[in-house]
Formats: sequence, structure tokens, C-alpha cells
Amino acid sequence: MTTTRVAHGLESSDPSVRLQAALAAGTAGDPQIIGALVERCAVEPDFFVRDMLTWALTRFPAPATVPRLVEELRSEIPQARSQALHTLSKIGDRQAWPAITRSLLTDAHAEVARSAWRAAVVLVPDSEKAELAAALMTQLGRGDRETRLSLSRALVALGEVILPALHAATAEPEPDVREHAIATQQLFRDPDAGFEYAVEQAKRIVALGPNFVRED
Repeated sequence: MTTTRVAHGLESSDPSVRLQAALAAGTAGDPQIIGALVERCAVEPDFFVRDMLTWALTRFPAPATVPRLVEELRSEIPQARSQALHTLSKIGDRQAWPAITRSLLTDAHAEVARSAWRAAVVLVPDSEKAELAAALMTQLGRGDRETRLSLSRALVALGEVILPALHAATAEPEPDVREHAIATQQLFRDPDAGFEYAVEQAKRIVALGPNFVRED
């Protein structure tokens, strides 16, 4: 499939055609299609097609894709930012780290923020993990179960650097923040127990009061 045909296929009203076009783009490896792939990520409604678009972009050399994806982080379209972050996390090139700004980590759109958290823990240099942990702590208590789970997983992935700030957050006066911090502690101690169990444990601890919070 030629690059022109791939580009037309990405605009098809049929998701199966768009899926095949994205697959062909990643297989053929013509860098001229990168712009069209990134642009399609911003508006593609089908999850499986978006996943294939990301796969296709990971097939190109990072120097060809990362700058274009970083540009997309400034888009006014939330999906554009979210998909660009997701793709950057899959590429894993730490040259993109400076583009993971605090405004993305605290984005008003939950899906953008979740994608930023996942990308950040993949791309952050070891020397900046503590600073990232502090930024992520400001999001404790935010959103629904999926959002809180995403944040907890991101924090746990940073390792022991999170523990001092996480312990401090267990004394926060806001119940949602305190509960989320305790649940994240539980998840850190016992990842195999699962988030639901950690949340239930956290609710019990919050109900009993701060004197029952265990030291790290």
C-alpha cells in the first residue's frame, strides 16, 4: 500500500479500513506518513485503531517521531495530548522528558492527566524522581476509581522515593486525600493484594483515625 493510499485509508469512515491503513503504515515504515498518523490520533474514535496508530508510530526511529509528538502536547484537543503522551510512553525516549510539564500532570481532563502520569514514570531521570513524586502527590484524592488507581500505580512505580511524601499525605485533613494516600501505601507494601483491597483497608484506617496509620 502506497503512502498516499495509507493516508486516504486513515480518513475512511470504516474503522476496519483505518485499522488496516495504520498497520500498513507501521509495516511499510515510510516516515512521510508520520504527520498523518499523529493527526489521526487526535480525532480517532475507535480504541483499536488508536492502539494501532500508536504501534505504527513506535515502528519509526524516535528522532523522527518524538519532536512531532511533543508538538502535539500543546494541542487544544484533549485526545491529541492524551494520545501523544501515551505514544511517548511506548517509545520510551527520555529526550521527551522535559515536555512532561506540571500542567500536563495536573491537566483538567482526567485521561490527559492519567496519560501524563504513565509517561512521566517511564521517562523521568532518576535524579528527578523525587520532584515528580511531589508533583504527583498534589493529585491525591482526585477523580474516580480509575483515576485514583492510575495515580497510585504511577506513584508505586517510582519506588521508595515516594514514601516520605506519601506518609506526610496520610495526615492530610481532606478525607479523600488521606484515604487515597493510605491506599497507595497499602498497594506499595502489597502490590499483589490489589487496589480494591487497598482502598477498603484505607477506608477502615481513616474511619479509625490518624493514630491508627502505620509508620513506613
